[in-house]
Amino acid sequence: MQARFAPVRDCFHDLFATGRETGAALTVRYDGTPVVELVGGTRAAVPPDAVVPAVGADRPWRPDTLVNVYSVGKPVVALCLLLLVDRGRVDLDAPVSAYWPEFRTPATVRQVLDHTAGLPAFPVPRPAEAVADWALLCADLAAAEPEWPPGSVAGEHAWTYGHLVGELVRRVDGRSVGRFLAEEIAGPWRLDLAFGLGPADQRRCADLSYADPGWPDVTRGEPGSLRARALDNPAGGRDVAVLNGPRWRAAEVPAVNLHATAPALARLYAGLLAGGTLDGVRLFGPDLVAEATRVQYDGPDLVLDRHAYWTLGMGWEPDGSWGMGGIGGSSAWADPARGYTFAYTTARLAGHDRVDDLVEALHSCL
Repeated sequence: MQARFAPVRDCFHDLFATGRETGAALTVRYDGTPVVELVGGTRAAVPPDAVVPAVGADRPWRPDTLVNVYSVGKPVVALCLLLLVDRGRVDLDAPVSAYWPEFRTPATVRQVLDHTAGLPAFPVPRPAEAVADWALLCADLAAAEPEWPPGSVAGEHAWTYGHLVGELVRRVDGRSVGRFLAEEIAGPWRLDLAFGLGPADQRRCADLSYADPGWPDVTRGEPGSLRARALDNPAGGRDVAVLNGPRWRAAEVPAVNLHATAPALARLYAGLLAGGTLDGVRLFGPDLVAEATRVQYDGPDLVLDRHAYWTLGMGWEPDGSWGMGGIGGSSAWADPARGYTFAYTTARLAGHDRVDDLVEALHSCL
């Protein structure tokens, strides 16, 4: 690591020394070059009151450790569909029903991508086992009535996003979105990330754990609220007993169960920041990248209950950066003005204050 970025390393180490972190990785690429590559802690599940590294010391976090990064995967599934847009196989302003005839909501592809389609929650209550039934959940969405007129307002499509976008990919291309990602994006750009893990990759996973046992209730919001309905169906999406099991890891739930390494996410954003070409491999045209990272929606978000700026699959910040954070603390983005990409992956389910501190240290170096 370059000496210039020592404050970032020190901040990362402090997260472990103070007990705020138990297992994580951080990668920063500046001007396209990796300048920070750190891993620490354990990939074993750590109880809130445990001492690290005494717990799980035999399972250290490694550079190739995969972890569930929640909504950090939303831009990744969006890029699968956007690759088909770039190839002329999908029209952003065509109705979803042009590709998915059973789909009743009068939303366009663009409205699905920017969270204004009106389907932020699965309409039929389903048990945790339903995550493995792609066809069932897509049929639920196809028959659903929208919560608002598509295009009128946004609400993060917390769980539904990956099925809406992923089923469009499948309808147009024929492959599942997990296979499409592996063959069309992750393979060519050498990205260690996936939807739907096989047994070998599952053995590389970090087990998620709570910093506070009350985390699932705190993150749900008011019972019966739109946010609660969006996060709690199918059941088990914030239950570590489900999240650390083979059914969840093998399923494709693209809105919330991308498993990735920090270096892979930083590489992905480096390719986008360079206009769609990474290490000489061009996947996207610069015009597509520009459109995908442009603000499409600027206004209230009914699920997040705050003002939001949505691009085609990413959140946008007033400093011009674009990317996505995941509930639980993982995050990845590009900052065009400062010239860096950032990826933090963690198994400790908590808030984003850890990322905030790391960013403050990084900006002090720039």
